[in-house]
Amino acid sequence: MSRIGKRPVDLPSGVEASVSGQTVSVKGPKGSRQFTATDDVTLKVEDNAILVEPRGKSKRARQQWGMSRTMVANLVTGVTEGFKKELEISGVGYRAQMQGNTLKLSLGYSHDVNFEVPEGVTVTAPKQTEVIVEGADQQLVGQVAANIRDWRRPEPYKGKGIKYKGEYIFRKEGKR
Repeated sequence: MSRIGKRPVDLPSGVEASVSGQTVSVKGPKGSRQFTATDDVTLKVEDNAILVEPRGKSKRARQQWGMSRTMVANLVTGVTEGFKKELEISGVGYRAQMQGNTLKLSLGYSHDVNFEVPEGVTVTAPKQTEVIVEGADQQLVGQVAANIRDWRRPEPYKGKGIKYKGEYIFRKEGKR
């Protein structure tokens, strides 16, 4: 029995949810999101909560049960609080700044990197060495943060590059 799947997803005040077939739609203060579950689970809205139950006792149904419940919980979290990833830039001359809908990164290349911010995500640069990615879709926020980080991953000798806030960089000693 899934410990995650059997817990209902509570709907906070100001959040509306509706189920039509295998699709659950959630509306909240930060927008609306939807998720389509597989045919292995049943979705219901009861008593201001969303319930996810497996259809049958097959291994696949049990797997989809917990995963579907987590996806629905992420929808509710996204439309109420939203998701956030913070990036830190370290290195001499490395900096970031927003210009309209474009993140301009100076990362030691012969040219500046212009990163177009996709719709549904908000990117801010409060300091030159900080980038904050926010949005209602957890997958999209994580993907945008990963794409920004890919322009200059942190290197193990001096730790220069773009890293997640709180990320530990394994440091190596140079040649002697």
